Amino acid sequence: MTVAVTGATGFVGGVLVRRLLDQGHSVRCLVRGDAARLDGLPVDLVTGDVLEPDGLTGLMMGAQRSFHCAAVISIDGDHGGLVERVNVEGARNVARAAAVAGVSRHVHVSSCHAYDLMEPGEVDESTRRPGPKHPSYDRSKAAGEAAVREVVAEGLHASIVNPCGIVGPFDHTPSRIGKILVDLANRRLPALTPGGFTWVDVRDVVDGMLLAAEHGGSGEGYLLGGRWASLSEFADIACSAAGVKPPWFTSPMWLARATAPAATLFARATGTEPLYTSEALHAVRAPSRISSAKASRELGFSPRPLEQTIQESLAWFREAGQIQ
Repeated sequence: MTVAVTGATGFVGGVLVRRLLDQGHSVRCLVRGDAARLDGLPVDLVTGDVLEPDGLTGLMMGAQRSFHCAAVISIDGDHGGLVERVNVEGARNVARAAAVAGVSRHVHVSSCHAYDLMEPGEVDESTRRPGPKHPSYDRSKAAGEAAVREVVAEGLHASIVNPCGIVGPFDHTPSRIGKILVDLANRRLPALTPGGFTWVDVRDVVDGMLLAAEHGGSGEGYLLGGRWASLSEFADIACSAAGVKPPWFTSPMWLARATAPAATLFARATGTEPLYTSEALHAVRAPSRISSAKASRELGFSPRPLEQTIQESLAWFREAGQIQ
C-alpha cells in the first residue's frame, strides 16, 4: 500500500520509513528542506510544509495510511510561537489533509508530555493534561492531540501514540538523548543532573505506531514506554557498556534548578544547545512512572530491555564514527 509520512528526515520518521520499505510498502515523504537522510531510499519526495495546507494534497492523495511524525521539540520555550504553530496547527493540517484524501488509517505521533507528568503515582491515558504553568512544549502536544480529535469527530480514523524518552540506534543528528550517550562514552559529560525518566527504544516506538495503524481505536491514545531509570542508572548502564567511568558528580536538584536559567542564557549567547534548562528539569524531576498497559493490552506493544537498547545504540554510534 501507499503510506504517507511527515517528519521522515527525523529520528523516529527515519526509522519508520525504513521499516515500511522493508515491509514492501510504497512510501511518500513530506520534505521541507534537506532530505539527504533519505538519499538512496526508494521513496517519493513531496516538497511542502505542515503549516501550508494546500501543499499537503500531493502527500496524501492515493495514500491508504499516513503517519504524522513532524514536530518541534523544545526544552526552551515556544521559540516565538513556532512550537505552538507546528505542533498544533501543523497536526490539524495534516489530519485534515488525510481526511480529505480518504486515508483509511492515520497515526498521530504525540508525546508522553501531553500528560501532566507531575501527577503523583502512575501516569496513564486517564491522567489530566498540562496546565498553564507547564512548559510550552507539553501544552502544545496536548493541544495538538485535541486538534487531531476535532478531525476525528469529522470522520477521520486516527489513533494517537505518546512515546516516552526515545533512545536507540539510527540516531543520525544525534538527538538530545543520543548526544548524552555519545558524550558519556567519549567522557565529555562533566556531571549529571538528578531525576529520571521512562525510556523507550525508537524501534519499539515504530512497532507501536505500526500496531496502532492496524489495531488502534479512532481517537484513542496509547502511551509507549519502556522502563523508568534515573539519569545516574542510565549513565551507569551506558558507561559500563562503553567501558568507561561514569561522571563522578551528580548535582543536587536545587543547584541544577538554580543554575538552569544561566545555562540557558549562556547557550543562547554562544549559539549552542543548552545542556539542561528549567523545562528539561521539569520532566526528569517528575515523581510519576508512565504506564504502557493500554498499549500492551490493546495493541500487543512489548518494549525491549533498556540495557539492550543502550548497548545497541552505543554500537551504532561507534560504527558511525561518533564514539572514539
